[in-house]
Amino acid sequence: MANRLSSIATRTGDDGTTGLGDGSRVPKDHLRVQAMGDVDELNSQLGVLLAEPLPKDVRELIITIQHELFNLGGELCMPGYELLKMDAVLGLDEALAHYNAALPRLKEFILPAGTRSAAISHVCRTVARRAERAVVTLAATETINAAPRQYLNRLSDLLFVLARVLNRANLDGLGGDDVYWHSERLQKQQADEADTETGDAENT
Repeated sequence: MANRLSSIATRTGDDGTTGLGDGSRVPKDHLRVQAMGDVDELNSQLGVLLAEPLPKDVRELIITIQHELFNLGGELCMPGYELLKMDAVLGLDEALAHYNAALPRLKEFILPAGTRSAAISHVCRTVARRAERAVVTLAATETINAAPRQYLNRLSDLLFVLARVLNRANLDGLGGDDVYWHSERLQKQQADEADTETGDAENT
């Protein structure tokens, strides 16, 4: 590995194959390589999120997640190894409960919008789901530990919650609240609330 890091342009992949951590070589479109690539893309998108103004606690959490994703990618790169521990999954569960507890109940589906940081968190969420699907597909043909799949599932949920948190943090002045989908149900609810407020005002 040290030799590979000192020489980035190895040219060994010119034939359309790539090396795994155990020394074996597989086609670059192998299911394992696709899963590794999706996890790498997710980590890179989190790096973009870290370039935004963030609350200190959220920033520290995302940095921890980046390291755990590197472990997850390493585990996928080395068949038969376990690098991502279940403690990492439990850590996401704890973060999810912590941040979700302070958020109001959703009235309707929300759009991936608001502050730039919230929008990027939604992008990360969708990449996490794709990475999860890639791991599930790989697990149908090869033995994969449970932690990687569970971690990506929890992480996608957490990134959704963090997007709501970042909209309320409103560090770029473009957010402040969830951006709701304008469904017929929500519009009717808002109209009913407006009628109720008008009736209350008339009765005072």
